[in-house]
Amino acid sequence: MKKTRSRKIENRNEWPAVVYFWMIGLAFISYVAARIILNAYPHPYHWLSGLGGGLAGLAIGWLWYRWRGDVF
Repeated sequence: MKKTRSRKIENRNEWPAVVYFWMIGLAFISYVAARIILNAYPHPYHWLSGLGGGLAGLAIGWLWYRWRGDVF
């Protein structure tokens, strides 16, 4: 009697590339803009603005993926 191997369908839980592009891009741009605009303020403000840009990029990236699909 042969045993049949059950094949599991591989379910990928990866995020689309467009989400990563928007997150990294907006985090970098907002950090650099904060370095220029908030130069007199302490350094954690720059990091917080980069984090805020990354979170905004997360939302924009998912909206982009929902409306236009992935970039690849």
